[in-house]
Amino acid sequence: MAKQILLNAFDMNCAMHSAHGLWKHPENERYRYKELQYWVDLAKLLERGKFEALFLADVLGFYDIYRGSRDAALRDGIQAPVNDPSLIIPTMAYATEHLSFAVTVPTTYEPPYAHARRMSTLDHLTNGRIGWNIVTSFLPSAALNFGLDGVVKHDDRYEVADEYMEVVYKLWEASWEDDAVIRDAERGIYTDPAKVRPIDHVGKYYRVPGPHLSEPSPQRTPVLYQAGTSKRGREFAAKHAECVFIDAHNYESMRFYVDDIRAKAAAYGRRPEDVKVFMAANAIVGRTRAEAEEKLREYTALRSYDGPQALYGGFSGIDLAAYDRSDYLEYYASDAGQASVARYTTMSEKRMNVGEIMEENARIGGRSPLLFGSAEEVADQMQGWMENTGIDGFNLAHLMTPGTLKDMIELVVPILQERGLYKTEYAKGTMREKLFGERSRLPDRHPGAAFRGSRLGAGER
Repeated sequence: MAKQILLNAFDMNCAMHSAHGLWKHPENERYRYKELQYWVDLAKLLERGKFEALFLADVLGFYDIYRGSRDAALRDGIQAPVNDPSLIIPTMAYATEHLSFAVTVPTTYEPPYAHARRMSTLDHLTNGRIGWNIVTSFLPSAALNFGLDGVVKHDDRYEVADEYMEVVYKLWEASWEDDAVIRDAERGIYTDPAKVRPIDHVGKYYRVPGPHLSEPSPQRTPVLYQAGTSKRGREFAAKHAECVFIDAHNYESMRFYVDDIRAKAAAYGRRPEDVKVFMAANAIVGRTRAEAEEKLREYTALRSYDGPQALYGGFSGIDLAAYDRSDYLEYYASDAGQASVARYTTMSEKRMNVGEIMEENARIGGRSPLLFGSAEEVADQMQGWMENTGIDGFNLAHLMTPGTLKDMIELVVPILQERGLYKTEYAKGTMREKLFGERSRLPDRHPGAAFRGSRLGAGER
């Protein structure tokens, strides 16, 4: 049987995610992001299309590197205004049966004890259909608003994140035994105290006595996503992530990231197939190529120019407006996104000057590959990416909300199904079971599973 493509929808609980300027299109419904019905309708649409999950990004600050101001981001709705992504999930889960939800929460500012309870709560309320996208948060404006003097250094953020993971693994995997809650009315015992243990974690960054506040949820640990493609980010992903979200621009760069992360995962005692890789992509689909070309012309007429530069400034830490258009960028180890710096330096197919980079940022589809053409052509392109890079699927952003996703579901998905490349029915079970088969909990070979049944405490670190 051919390997089947997995699809996530990539979105944010905000005015505009990544289709900059297209909020002006009369058919775009992004302005409804504040309405619960908007998210319910989206969830039902995705379930009709047999999508694996709705992947919700998030930021905790403004994109204010470009021209030293947040003005461009505000004018074009660049991920601002933005609301909390976790609060919309229970309603969507109630309206669906199979669709899963991956939510972005940073380790840099969110205390692990509170985070562990929120994720357990969501795992309970969704019947095990929750994932966590682990990020370390790179925006200087966020750092200032959380009381820091500046952004935490790139590699230091990952050092903190490694200990953060240890804390939440202890809370989720070891603090409560499976049968701690017995609800024995005759003896008057709801929870057996002997089966609830403190974690007594004492580390460099965290002191968390515990125990966990929540009883074991269907998955205990949510499905773990991670999106870092820097050297340190890939090491972190190889150790912890079950799903990796990668933004690459050609077969060669994508294949490099896929092979490198899976090889590193094997070095941690995991299996290469323990890591599912999703590629960032945009799409413009027509019933014919001519129809797709007309959409592209229409969208290009509405595109923003400064908005994407603001976004790139946040991702990379580079203010392109500070350069002459004829200048060339040099790679440096940014404390923002190092892969975003590499995108136009060490990982670039051709050397581009700053003017060319700005034009590339502003094109429809932006820094992610654009799946473009008739439904047959787009299906071919998706198949080509999977077969030539080893990815498992796509995190599909939408230029037009909800039109892009409707086009994919109504035009492309049936073609992929005819080719045997896309499921016709959902598998049963939790998010982890749907992705990996008959297991709702972390596999024994995952580092987080090492805390199960162990004696907890500072001496066990």
